[in-house]
Amino acid sequence: MANVASAIRDTVPISLFNRGLAGKVFDEVRKTGAKVVMKNNLAECVLMPPEDYVAIMDEIDDARLLAMATERMTAADPNSFISGDDLWDEMGVTDNDIAVMPDVEFE
Repeated sequence: MANVASAIRDTVPISLFNRGLAGKVFDEVRKTGAKVVMKNNLAECVLMPPEDYVAIMDEIDDARLLAMATERMTAADPNSFISGDDLWDEMGVTDNDIAVMPDVEFE
């Protein structure tokens, strides 16, 4: 029964927008979270706070990057790896070059 109550609570008929009640719907989304807009008894779109959308998109991007990194590491040949020191030598970067570089923050 909780699923039925949740479905009713989390859906909004598109007629509310047609009646000029969009502001009320947006307030409800801000207070209680995402709502599914129904049109002709079918889900038309999902309304959610921008922060929630950004968080979801960040999680999707992270998952894609993890999948790509995992695929690359699975296919990588450890014999072709080079050490950081060898890379710096190949690029002509000295310890002094690194020492004078400003600190960089990674997220």
